[in-house]
Amino acid sequence: MKIKTILLADDEEPVRALVAATIRDDSRYKILEAKDGMEALEIARKEKPDIILLDIMMPKMDGFEVCRQLKSDPRTSGISIIMLTALAQNTDKGKAKEVGANGYFAKPFSPTALIKKLEEVLGS
Repeated sequence: MKIKTILLADDEEPVRALVAATIRDDSRYKILEAKDGMEALEIARKEKPDIILLDIMMPKMDGFEVCRQLKSDPRTSGISIIMLTALAQNTDKGKAKEVGANGYFAKPFSPTALIKKLEEVLGS
């Protein structure tokens, strides 16, 4: 079984720590972390993760722009992207869909629900 790589892009360290703690013990996944939009873009282009958990409100570049750039680049367009955000309005969900996000997950979230969402998107 191939280990799936997850890129977690969130500027809030406690959120990264919670998600990392949720996923770290699961041998099906390897986790990479980014603390701003530019770093997320660089890591995604270099590592080509299977999925990106992408916060919307981040410094340097927001998640919508990161998603738009990755989805418009043929080398990274196949990466699944789940927006992970405190912005739970329908307009934000619509914009996430517009820029190509594969899913939307509102904070605060249940770690169990997050694992279920990863399994659903990755088919693992």
